[in-house]
Amino acid sequence: MWVPGAAAQPLALSSCLSLAGVECVLFNEEYMTCTWGSRETLTANYSLYYWYEKASPVVECKHYLQDHGTRIGCRFSQNEIIQFQPFHVLLNASLGSRTLKILSKSMELQDLVKPEAPVNLTIHNVSNNQLQLTWSSPYPKAQCLEHAVKYKSNKDTSWTEHRVNGDMFSFPSMDHEKYYTFYVRSKINNYCGSTQLWSEWSVPVVWGSNSTSKGTAEEQLHRFWIHTVLVPIASCLILLVLVILLVRMERVWVILMPRIPNPSKNFDELFITHNGNFQEWAGVPKDVVESFKPNYSENICYVSELPPNNSYEPLWENSNHHPSAVPGAPAPPPEHSPYKNTYMGV
Repeated sequence: MWVPGAAAQPLALSSCLSLAGVECVLFNEEYMTCTWGSRETLTANYSLYYWYEKASPVVECKHYLQDHGTRIGCRFSQNEIIQFQPFHVLLNASLGSRTLKILSKSMELQDLVKPEAPVNLTIHNVSNNQLQLTWSSPYPKAQCLEHAVKYKSNKDTSWTEHRVNGDMFSFPSMDHEKYYTFYVRSKINNYCGSTQLWSEWSVPVVWGSNSTSKGTAEEQLHRFWIHTVLVPIASCLILLVLVILLVRMERVWVILMPRIPNPSKNFDELFITHNGNFQEWAGVPKDVVESFKPNYSENICYVSELPPNNSYEPLWENSNHHPSAVPGAPAPPPEHSPYKNTYMGV
């Protein structure tokens, strides 16, 4: 086991010499992570050992951070963290049978604290032209924090940032025709540590003509999700349901009201192939067709008109046959016939 003060074993591991060192961050005084690279830059197997100035035992990391089987860091729980004592780290890089010991410089954990982002941002109307922004911090020592507030209106092109001590910010000259967006972040002040690690920016809170005059960041985020996520998704779902219903209604309409087929295509063969011969197109036998043809004849009747006569001519050839004829007597006068012309049919 390596002990503090021992000389590092010189080994030719050029890939490990390019290592920048171990970087540690204490998150909100709840846990700490120490990292030394990424899977793409590391080619050896690493082991981390640590100890404090007043505590002689050297302890190996209990919870390694891994990326696809490669150790890239170590996570420390809250009971393993001691502030205001120098913190030492030794990193062993092993490649095959060779080992390189990389000794990190001493670190002060109170200077490595990164607080959590502020929460519960709330805007109050103090007067007609003044707003007051308040918030709270999850960091357990609120007196050790300083804050930064940045804001911008919808007419501004850049952000304005102010440093604030405490958990309140007054905004005096607001314009009711604009709406404003506010963010807050925190860091440890100079009385409790020496660090440049700022927290992440908080969830924004909005105030103005297009917002509510009073509200919290959580409410603003809730409305943001409703308007930008839920409403478009709901609209797409409704449109999809309407399309499905339209398709199904069209099928039902076809079943209830079937379309009348166009018969013109069925008669193409009648007019093109059979030239309009219905019996041939319909397949009627020839003997049936011949049976419907007439098989009888009629005598021809000729009608003619006799020329008119001025004198009466008896129809009998021999006048002796007339019942009133007497030899030597004068002929009786002709009788008037009711028919002027006589027709004879042959």
